[in-house]
Amino acid sequence: MQALYPDIKPFRSHHMAVEPPHILYVEEAGNPDGIPVVFLHGGPGAGLSPKARCFFDPERYRIILFDQRGSGRSEPHACLENNTTQGLITDMEVIRDSLGIERWILFGGSWGSTLALAYAQCYPERVNAMILRGIFLCRLRELNWFYCEGGASRIFPDYWQDFTEGVVRRDKESWIEAYHRALHADNEVARMAAAKAWSQWEARCSTLRPNHDIEEGMTSPHAAVSMSHIETHYFMNGAFLEENQLLKNMDRIAHIPGIIVHGRYDMICPLENAVEVHRRWLAAELHVVRDAGHSAYEPSIADALVKATNDIADMFDDVM
Repeated sequence: MQALYPDIKPFRSHHMAVEPPHILYVEEAGNPDGIPVVFLHGGPGAGLSPKARCFFDPERYRIILFDQRGSGRSEPHACLENNTTQGLITDMEVIRDSLGIERWILFGGSWGSTLALAYAQCYPERVNAMILRGIFLCRLRELNWFYCEGGASRIFPDYWQDFTEGVVRRDKESWIEAYHRALHADNEVARMAAAKAWSQWEARCSTLRPNHDIEEGMTSPHAAVSMSHIETHYFMNGAFLEENQLLKNMDRIAHIPGIIVHGRYDMICPLENAVEVHRRWLAAELHVVRDAGHSAYEPSIADALVKATNDIADMFDDVM
């Protein structure tokens, strides 16, 4: 099994001003002359982990990572103003142009896969290849699966009970609407409790086997606040995409080579998402990981992702 590459430090970091009031944290790691790849984190709002640099051979890749609007070390923290999918796509173009990159590889999981597909469909000429994990298309059916009774709640009824006790739902409110309201209430203690309950539900469902480190990281105050606020903001607005938009526009990127990695027991983003994308993206390979759920840091998922980055590097070593 292929492990993650050893920890590395960035060789350069930036604070890039984009659409006000946002200032993005951007870093570069690996080989300055290597194959450009951009890492797109999940959530939206989850922010970067130092381990995100470790999916790539640092001798072969120029690794670009950034905290999306309101996430991680970007400022203002958890800011929802001008925080849209279209804004993030524009940010990626600002980063690419500022760093002097003509074309790059997209690497994204969960929400990162959503953003990668949306960006590629806008700028296919800027994308050499894509490596996507845990495909999330942000359709109503997917939100209903994870945030309504009858989907993931039936697989994790004990975790779901904790989630539903995190806020008080009013008549006819969905759980997303109830959490969105609670996260913007006047009571700071109640807001933090709601943020942690929202993030804990996702963390607990993200791995096939319980992982305390992942749960602890996602429910830390800094991460929980940004993820809960930004996710509910995006989900209340349909991720600022038309329903089924990404599948409808797959013809725009059907020629781009790629690798899809998806855990068979992904309870956050069901495997059918990856199958539907692959049917429309014949230039991509689909790798179903038989003993994993959603998280990129489960051993079998990490193994498949590292193999994928090596395979893509082999494809482009001689042409970059």
